[in-house]
Amino acid sequence: MEVQALHQNLQFNPGNLPAHQAYISDDDDFESGNSTAKLYERSRIKALADEREYVQKKTFTKWINCHLDVLKFSIEDMYLDLRDGRMLLKLLEVLSGERLPKPTKGKMRIHCLENVDKALSFLSDQHVHLENVGAHDIVDGNSRLTLGLIWTIILRFQIQDIIMEDYQTTEVRNVKDTLLLWCQMKTAGYNNVNIRNFSTSWRDGLAFNALIHKHRPDLVDYSKLVKAKHVDNLNAAFDVADNKLKISKLLDPKDIDVEQPDEKSVMTYVATLYAYFNSQKAQSVQAKRVDKVMRQAIDIRDHVRNYEDMTTDLLRWIEQTIVLLSEREYANSLSGVMKQLAEFNSYRQ
Repeated sequence: MEVQALHQNLQFNPGNLPAHQAYISDDDDFESGNSTAKLYERSRIKALADEREYVQKKTFTKWINCHLDVLKFSIEDMYLDLRDGRMLLKLLEVLSGERLPKPTKGKMRIHCLENVDKALSFLSDQHVHLENVGAHDIVDGNSRLTLGLIWTIILRFQIQDIIMEDYQTTEVRNVKDTLLLWCQMKTAGYNNVNIRNFSTSWRDGLAFNALIHKHRPDLVDYSKLVKAKHVDNLNAAFDVADNKLKISKLLDPKDIDVEQPDEKSVMTYVATLYAYFNSQKAQSVQAKRVDKVMRQAIDIRDHVRNYEDMTTDLLRWIEQTIVLLSEREYANSLSGVMKQLAEFNSYRQ
């Protein structure tokens, strides 16, 4: 009987259909909600990635133009203007100070590939690690890999070379940490500045102003800055750097006053500040050395003039004394000399 009752319970019961349907409906709603959340998260991640790529493209394009300006060249669209490899070769020449192979003439794809390959070969000779970047990626305008290539160049020639010169470090992670440490040391003691990274720590603009004020207190009135006025602070720092220090505005305030400012863009600008202030320090040291040498030269010149004056006076006295002595008459005999000596002794008494 119990087995038969159990069997009946296991059989499909139309009376239980609403309950079954309700359970299935709830499960479908859960799956649907979960799917919507996943889609939202994916779209948000993609939007953030697109925004980051957009900011990097702007920053890197401005950075490239800062260096190409030496040769009176410029680009408008990174993804298009670097495809033929010509601007890439010119950029590397400016950054390295070396002569690179002349670009291949022609605008066909094969010519573009040859030029980009020359640039990549030069980087390889400089022991720059290029991961998964080929000439065809740049020629085809691959945005992600083009940004990656330019960031690698910035890291090598704008950041690593300068940091290595001062701190003797070669590892990329250590270079980043060293630059961060420099920022922390220079801004220590400034109100509302606590640099922990190259992203959120720079959003309110105070860190940029503190760095400038530390080196040029005459340019920034730090006490008048208001932490809540992010855009005003950012504009103040970027304007001063551009107008007074001739450091181009690589960043736009609206791109920094966001939840997660792009790390690579901020690092690029901070490294530019570091390079400028470091060069000014070197010039100051050199100027002090030159001043010291000039002072020593002036002292030597004064000593020489003093010696010449003393020598001239001595020669004049000798000439006068010779004339004076030549006018006097002296006895030519021993008795005469003894008589004059007696007269001299009498005069002394």
